Order: sequence, then structure tokens, then C-alpha cells
Amino acid sequence: MPTPSSPHVALRCDASPRIGVGHLVRCLALADGLLARGWSVTLVGSVTGIPWVEDEVGGRGIQTLDAPDDPGTLAALLDEIGCAAIVLDGYHLDRGTGAALRSRGTVVLAVVDGTWGADQEADLYLDQNLDAGPVDGPQVPPEAGQLLGLPHVLFRDSVLDQRRHRPEATGRPPRVLTVFGGTDAQGAAPVVVPLVLATGMPVHVVAIAATDDLAIALRQLADAGSLAAGAHLEVRSPTPDLAALAAGCDLVVTAAGTSVWELLCLGAPAALVRVAENQRVGYDAVMGRDVAVGLGSLDDLRDDEAAREHAVATLREALSDPVGARRRADAGQALVDGRGRDRVVEALERAVAARGAAA
Repeated sequence: MPTPSSPHVALRCDASPRIGVGHLVRCLALADGLLARGWSVTLVGSVTGIPWVEDEVGGRGIQTLDAPDDPGTLAALLDEIGCAAIVLDGYHLDRGTGAALRSRGTVVLAVVDGTWGADQEADLYLDQNLDAGPVDGPQVPPEAGQLLGLPHVLFRDSVLDQRRHRPEATGRPPRVLTVFGGTDAQGAAPVVVPLVLATGMPVHVVAIAATDDLAIALRQLADAGSLAAGAHLEVRSPTPDLAALAAGCDLVVTAAGTSVWELLCLGAPAALVRVAENQRVGYDAVMGRDVAVGLGSLDDLRDDEAAREHAVATLREALSDPVGARRRADAGQALVDGRGRDRVVEALERAVAARGAAA
């Protein structure tokens, strides 16, 4: 059971090859801040099929418990382990979860992306997307706290440690990192990596292959002789130290999910692909601020030759203009001060204290 000086929080999220790892990654970022301030943290959910993510959880000493589907049963579990608060991060969760937990006295923080996940009743709502607007709807208590936009974006320690890194100018070919989430559930890499190679520039592409099948498909690109003179394709497995890898590259081509905010924090030039509909809000906001270049949606890149040609031209321009790429990256980094998780933890602490005082 927690003591007043050591509150206990549950993180209700899941990660798998099908779901991806974005929800868990931002919960782990919050966990880093909570653990640093003396909280106890328990992950209530399923983390399967992704060894490096399982290592990330275990390396923090976070206990993992299976999550019951029924909100009432989940509330009883939180009572049993003594949780003062819970973070809900998942669009698939029962819509009655937040209300059931609040009725038992648990402080609820709901992590949302625009309207995605915003159907929960909560004490606090966190939407860390650029220019996020207020969460509203009949389920939102009028007194609920709203933690909106990049001032509240969550970063893991590994990202913050790389924030001021800059790649050295060596005269080498540009290094381009391609990564599409921890699982690349949509199979974006074999669609997008050929577009980077089609620029015809002497680039060193570091392609993250989330599965063995994706790795085989990517290596076949090099075997097929599709590389321009001076170009090189290096295929790697997923790594928990992605921030350090990204910080040393001249361009990062990635899905427009949680990793976008990490790249802004790092000051890494980025080209974004919208691989899922819930990424539209963040993608459009970033394009509006001109802090990264956009390659459009994955569906269009699969099916539309004009979209592919436009993406190749955009990538070629980004690689040919390092000054412009640096300008966008610096402007993006200026939007992020790296203290978002501290603000979220402080808001959660205030909510728990207020709930305790009212009890």
C-alpha cells in the first residue's frame, strides 16, 4: 500500500505487434518522471511480442499485471494494490472505465489525441499534440484539468539526454534514418524506403525493420541493384536507443505518431508519413508550423504514382538543402522545452492531494 509520501499510480496501456508501442512509450516517459519524484508505478496491461519494449519496462523495475476488461473489476484491482491514480492510454478501453474508477475515488488521467480516447470521464486530460484544443463532450467534467499541447509532451530520459546533440559536419553522405514505430504494423518501411533511394542521392540509409519479414523486404532493395552511386542501405533491428541514433542523422523519415515530438525535442530534421488516421491532427499541425516536411499518407504512397513522385521530390529537396532542414529543426525544437512530463506529474500530484483532502 502506498504512503502519503509515496503515492502509487497505475498505467493502463498495452503494446503488441498489432497495437504498436506508442501508447506504452509515452506512458514510460511519464513513468520516468513519476519514479524520479518517488512514486510507485505499476503497468496494468499487456506487453507481448516486442522484446526490446519488454526490456524497457523491466529495466525500470515496473511490475506488470494483467488488465481485466471490466471497469468494475479493474477498480477492485486498483483498490487491492493501493493506487491513488491511473493513467488511461488506449482507444480500445471500455468507455465506462474512467467513470467507474472515479466513482471509487481514483484520480484518472486520460491521454488523448484529439477525439481519439476522449470518450473517457477523467479528472485530467492530456493531449500533447501541437496546438491541441480543449477536450470536450458530455463525458468531460466541467472541473477537469486540461493539459494541452507541447508544453505537456512526455519524453523518456533517453530522449532528454540527447536533446542538445548535433551531428558533426564530416563531409560524408547524408545519413537518413527511416523508422515507422516500434512494430511498423502498417508495413510502411518497404513502401517509403524505396522513395528515399529514388532520390538518386548518395545517402546512407539506416532502415529500422520491425520484423524479420520487413528486414528481408528491405535487404532485397539493395540486392535488386536499386541503389544510386554512393548510396548505402543498412538494415537494423529496433533499438531502445533510437534517440541517440536519430540525433546523429541528417534526416529522419518516420510515421507521424509519438516519435514526432521526440524528434522536435532532439532538433532532428524530419520527414513525416501519416500511417494512421489518428495521426492526422499532429501531422496537420506540424505541417502548419513548417517544422518538418510532409510526405502525405501511407495509403496514397502505396497506390498513387503522383503521390510517390511528390514524396521523392520532397525528400530530394530536403536532402539538398541542409540549411533549410536545420532551420525547420531548430524552429521545431524551440517549441519544446523538455519539461512537459514534469508539468504533468505536478498536475497529477495536485489532483491526488485534492482528492485526499476532500475524502
